[in-house]
Amino acid sequence: MYESEITKFIRELKIARPQLEEEQRKGRAIWWDKKPLDMKEVSEQDAGRVPQQPYPYATK
Repeated sequence: MYESEITKFIRELKIARPQLEEEQRKGRAIWWDKKPLDMKEVSEQDAGRVPQQPYPYATK
């Protein structure tokens, strides 16, 4: 049965570093798995926005 070099590499990497998958899960939790947004807080933040000029570098 054929097995690509990449598949062999990944299998060997997992054997050499058994904690790798747990580290990946922790990294994902930091950057991607977020709490649901609190809609009240979002609306308060939106209400506090200051309108921006169409071109901020324009001098009048």
